[in-house]
Amino acid sequence: MFNSISIIGDGGMGTVLAMLLCKKGVAVRMWGYDRWQLEQIAHKRENKKFLPGYKLPQELMFEPDDRRIMARTELIVSAVPCQFMRSVWTRLKDEVPQDVPIVSVAKGIENDTLLRPTQILAEILASGHHGKLAVLSGPTIADELARKLPATACAAARDEELAKRVQHTFSTAWFRVYTNTDMVGVELAGAMKNIIAIAAGIIDGMGVGDNAKAALLTRGLAEISRLGIACGARPQTFAGLSGLGDLVTTCISPTGRNRSFGERVGKGRTPEQAQSATESVVEGVATCKSVVALARRYDVEMPITQAVYQVLFENKPVQKAIADLMKRRLKAE
Repeated sequence: MFNSISIIGDGGMGTVLAMLLCKKGVAVRMWGYDRWQLEQIAHKRENKKFLPGYKLPQELMFEPDDRRIMARTELIVSAVPCQFMRSVWTRLKDEVPQDVPIVSVAKGIENDTLLRPTQILAEILASGHHGKLAVLSGPTIADELARKLPATACAAARDEELAKRVQHTFSTAWFRVYTNTDMVGVELAGAMKNIIAIAAGIIDGMGVGDNAKAALLTRGLAEISRLGIACGARPQTFAGLSGLGDLVTTCISPTGRNRSFGERVGKGRTPEQAQSATESVVEGVATCKSVVALARRYDVEMPITQAVYQVLFENKPVQKAIADLMKRRLKAE
């Protein structure tokens, strides 16, 4: 396992992973792009903005300096939201040691480039890091992890030994980590489920029932699988923790950002009003643009994703979007 870890990003997931690792006796340092915000977290020993209510361990260190955060570390955790990764890692790239692996916990697809988080890292850091990238993803609501409720995740890397080292580093008595070598499938599943979660929230906000939500999850997983396989992922990945597991959690959790955003839209707020109600990044909004573009590139039919896109970016009424989905041509499952 890794014994010295630097976490890039001071959001909820980066914070809760820092808590978990400190509990295991790992030396952890956290970096944030906003020095003042990082100092506030360090001073209060609580991340009031992204993970309120949990005292941070005294062992957790905070390092705002770009060079020092990369010194004497065995593993780097990239906990920066996908759409902000390029600017953050472009800033840090000259300080990143070539021999230190990076594990990404971001879920999304970059707008314009349509790159997954590890592809963004590989592009910025050049070929030297291609074999040293991993993903940690799955049904991992940060608040539940902070409460030490049982949870699972998947550590994916092309290098199976790296995946196993990540697995052993993050596994605890309440957090069980499995390994996988399908980075494409794990990252795409983690990104696309947020779009379906927005749709699930819309259904909750409108109060149209559990039958509709069950249909949404089932057909949503079919869409996710279709595009993932077209992009080169393994079909079985979408039946696993990073696929079905993460999809279910994100669509039912009352605290999930994407589902909660969708619920506000379902209750009649505009997408802009729904976004302004939270300080957190609602990853599914930006990801929806990327997935629609990817589906077009690979000629994959994704009617639910397209409907969410129309509601968010084309002012289509949610009632009309649902009616149009129900009236689509009948076919075999």
